[in-house]
Amino acid sequence: GKSTFLRCLNKLEETTAGTVIVDDNDITDPKCNINKVRENIGMVFQQFNLFPHLNVLENIMLAPVDRKKLTKEEAKKTAERLLAAVGLAEKAGEYPPNLSGGQQQRVAIARALINDPKVLLLDEPLGALDLKLRKDMQNELKKIQQQTGIAFVYVTHDQEEALSMSDTVVVMANGDVTSISPIRRWKM
Repeated sequence: GKSTFLRCLNKLEETTAGTVIVDDNDITDPKCNINKVRENIGMVFQQFNLFPHLNVLENIMLAPVDRKKLTKEEAKKTAERLLAAVGLAEKAGEYPPNLSGGQQQRVAIARALINDPKVLLLDEPLGALDLKLRKDMQNELKKIQQQTGIAFVYVTHDQEEALSMSDTVVVMANGDVTSISPIRRWKM
């Protein structure tokens, strides 16, 4: 249900009931231009969904050149800046199968950020990583969120991770929101 919910926010899945409002747009309305709405949404999939036949730089540049019609030079400049931000500037020419899980995740994050979205949807982005890498990537994601100011919708089944990563936690059961709780951080 968690991944389905996230996919409904990006209309990658059709809803069976109710409405989904994204930035004042009812994306369940057949007249809604979902491609226009998606311009403000980035998504990091659980399996990262990187194209294995494209190198890291090409993976990140694909959408802005294909969808936003940026020149390759404009997209390359932005992609290189994002690779540096996620600590992978030296991996631009590598192919995804040659990268570690954490590196692939950072490429997926850079790819999701290239269109400068208002919101980033993250579908259990740390699920495939070992414990040490999970902790490192939690810190990396927090840093990226603070630097960019982009709202993150972060789906996880791990309660400790949810509390560590969130300002607000929404608990859902059987498709219904059962609670919404702001997270209070105590300063000593």
